[in-house]
Amino acid sequence: MRILTATMIAGAMMLGAMGASLAQGALPEGVKAAGGIFTNASGMTLYTFDNDKEPGKSACNGPCLTNWPAVTAAADAKASGDWTVITRDEGAKQWAYKGKPLYTFKNDAKAGDQVGDNRGNVWHTAKP
Repeated sequence: MRILTATMIAGAMMLGAMGASLAQGALPEGVKAAGGIFTNASGMTLYTFDNDKEPGKSACNGPCLTNWPAVTAAADAKASGDWTVITRDEGAKQWAYKGKPLYTFKNDAKAGDQVGDNRGNVWHTAKP
């Protein structure tokens, strides 16, 4: 019985590790999940915009895009799970999570900053 229990515990631990690995592997290149938020490869916080009402479409253009740079995707990037690639009005590719385009904030000075969170009551830290 003890051998069976130990085997079951070891199996559960392995499945848990595999699940975490699969979730991590499902993230697009250049995106990390750490501390309950999404960041880019440099550790800068990613955000969503409430005005992005149409799934897969960004409403942030012009001066908005200067303040809130889009999280760009490579031209050959492929959707996977909750992650999709949208085409912006100017033709650039952008990552979206659950249909919400992702951005960084120009006033976040260092990795981990979340200066943009709840900015104008429409910008929010992107979370898994």
